Amino acid sequence: MQLKQQTRLATARVTLLLTTPLWATNGYFMHGIGTKNKGMAGAGLAMPEDAISVANNPASALSNTGKYDLGIAVFSPSRSYETTNSQANGQCSPMGCAFTIGPNDLDSDNKYFYIPNMAGAWEINDQSAWALAFYGKGGMNTTWNGGTATFDPTQTGQQVTTFPGTYGGGMAGGNGAAGVDLSQAYLEITYARSAGENFTWGATLVGVMQVFAARGLVAFSPYTETYASSIDPENPNSPPDFPQNLTNNGHDTSFGVGAKFGIKWDWTETVSFAAAYQFKIGMSKLDDYADLFADQGNMDIPASLKAGLTFRPQESFALSFDIEKIWYNDVVSVGNPFINLFSCPTANNFATRDTSYCLGGNRGAGFGWDDMMVYKVGAQWNTSNDWTWRAGFSHGKQPIDSSEVMFNILAPGVIEDHLTFGFTRGLSSGDEFSVAVMYGFNKKVTGPNPFDPSQDISIDMDQWEIEFSYGWR
Repeated sequence: MQLKQQTRLATARVTLLLTTPLWATNGYFMHGIGTKNKGMAGAGLAMPEDAISVANNPASALSNTGKYDLGIAVFSPSRSYETTNSQANGQCSPMGCAFTIGPNDLDSDNKYFYIPNMAGAWEINDQSAWALAFYGKGGMNTTWNGGTATFDPTQTGQQVTTFPGTYGGGMAGGNGAAGVDLSQAYLEITYARSAGENFTWGATLVGVMQVFAARGLVAFSPYTETYASSIDPENPNSPPDFPQNLTNNGHDTSFGVGAKFGIKWDWTETVSFAAAYQFKIGMSKLDDYADLFADQGNMDIPASLKAGLTFRPQESFALSFDIEKIWYNDVVSVGNPFINLFSCPTANNFATRDTSYCLGGNRGAGFGWDDMMVYKVGAQWNTSNDWTWRAGFSHGKQPIDSSEVMFNILAPGVIEDHLTFGFTRGLSSGDEFSVAVMYGFNKKVTGPNPFDPSQDISIDMDQWEIEFSYGWR
């Protein structure tokens, strides 16, 4: 039995390290972690029933000792954007030169992604336990093939040109395909301990590996700190330094270590409460994209808080109410508003000389994401010793304001509502097989193109996911 468990865990570990998790549900975080949790739309923090529950709440390790999970999800996001006709169409005026996208009406390529997870929990003694978990938690992928952008790369009004690609990336050759590829993989080691008959706490050491790539953004070169800081307005004939770490540099990797803490309190026999907080995780910088992300390639992991109540009016039925808060705005590359770019000297004819507002600067433009609060409700009921059923719904106001749509073509994480369903089938061996299905309802956000206010841009998204997992002792 021990060899069987070790083989399964080793297989899961290799599978996770070889697979790139990519998705976006609550912003770029998942709607839940683990098949049972996902079947309830991410609710059920206070009723952990499998080893992967430690990824949601470290305190759950003690109640799941001797359990092991291995799961994989098939995730399919549908991402689109559309731009209207423009009156400016890339022309220059006394107010500045327009940057017109399209008009385009595109769907992102890459429709299916495969996301593994695994976990195990082990007893130390009657009062303490430890657990190990590998999983993906956040990511984003877009691939925009086709489309055009019209602008004057000289900013003189004499060379207005239509280039291939959403952001005119074809000005540097090729088809100008634009997009990003962000994935995050977590390795966590957890310790949990009881503090009384009905109270448990847990702490987790969190290791994160993050991979990122961007394509088709060469047209933003003049608005980088590298470019702007190299220009001397008194010597306009001096050639500027073009950024080498803005776009099309392949995948770069960053690493970080952080912590998470959680509690679980069985208030009565029928009511349980749980909460977990993950601290903001400082990541090493993505040097290959230091001219894109604020603070020279900063892409930290935002802090998040979860809390939940579970009621069990009957032994066979449970109802859970959970909330989750994600502090996206505290990560400068994600939260800084795009309007910061217009304080970059090259965007305002050197009315200011502060290059920190340029791309890559300490106050450089980001995606303008707000913090996100998600509300979740989930139900679980047993119809027999072998069958357990789940359903859930979650809602959270998406983090992208209408003023931030232009840059968020790259990262249209606008889903607000998720409907989920799932079940677990107990097997005669004592193992179990679980399934969770999620549908993220379509959401569209429309706003003006900040480089061409005569044009509107709409981004929209819907998605579905099905996850399978196998649990054993």
